[in-house]
Amino acid sequence: MNDSRTIAHYHLPGLFEFYDFYRAFLPLYRAHRAYFYDWCDIASIYGAPADCLWGGGRVGFGEANARDVLALTREYGISARLTFSNSLLSEEHLADAKCNALCRLFEATKTQSGVIVHSDRLLNYLRERYPALYFVSSTTKVLTDFNDLRRELDREEFRYVVPDFRLNHAFDRLKTLTSAQKDKAEFLVNECCSFGCRDRKACYEAVSRRSLGEESDFVCRSPGAREGYRFSRAMENPGFIGAQDIERVYLPMGFSNFKIEGRGLGSALILEFLLHYMTKPEYQLRVREEIYLSNTLDLF
Repeated sequence: MNDSRTIAHYHLPGLFEFYDFYRAFLPLYRAHRAYFYDWCDIASIYGAPADCLWGGGRVGFGEANARDVLALTREYGISARLTFSNSLLSEEHLADAKCNALCRLFEATKTQSGVIVHSDRLLNYLRERYPALYFVSSTTKVLTDFNDLRRELDREEFRYVVPDFRLNHAFDRLKTLTSAQKDKAEFLVNECCSFGCRDRKACYEAVSRRSLGEESDFVCRSPGAREGYRFSRAMENPGFIGAQDIERVYLPMGFSNFKIEGRGLGSALILEFLLHYMTKPEYQLRVREEIYLSNTLDLF
């Protein structure tokens, strides 16, 4: 048996947004485990319902019922994570009834649930009121300075920390981290944003404003932004981490947590991510056919 340090733990997008997709994929994953690499598993699925005041990172559009979501993740022993990474929250926002109700519900699950946070104000509030939850430091903090990342990894409040993707290949510095720090690092593997983008923090703040119902005039100026997300372009990004990189480089270095982005994309792209990162090449067509032939899914 592989121990935890030799298993890649994936954190997948679309807890609410792609509930129907996971309802089709997870039974396939369980019934045909031989289709998938034995050096990886699904540790969590993250997301947020539409119109969540505390939401951030991406504008949420998930419509799935929260109890249905939790029932599905509980059935498969997968941690559910709420993406509450709004960076602009004030004290008055903490009383939001919808977000507090979600935290109460998620706190009561047998498989421990987590919350992805940016705001320290929200973090302190949640730690006091919902101590059964665990917390993830959001990549929306844009931690591009390695010393800042190291300090974040040392914060006891966080079980995981997601660095900015531009530190993904900083191997000369990553190898200096302690085992405890490596256990907490959760790499964003498939980012499509321009490696040289200087507006990443402003982009996330614009999403936070929209979640609060405020206007934002931010316009993304990254090359290729008008084309939308393309996995082929993400693979050419200097920060990209592929499946072989995970197996051959990151796992041997002692890193075991990997985040796949995609909450704002469609189910068809989520499937392509799972084929690349989890599925043995000789079984990819079988998995694709099983999902595409499902009558319950609209993959586009």
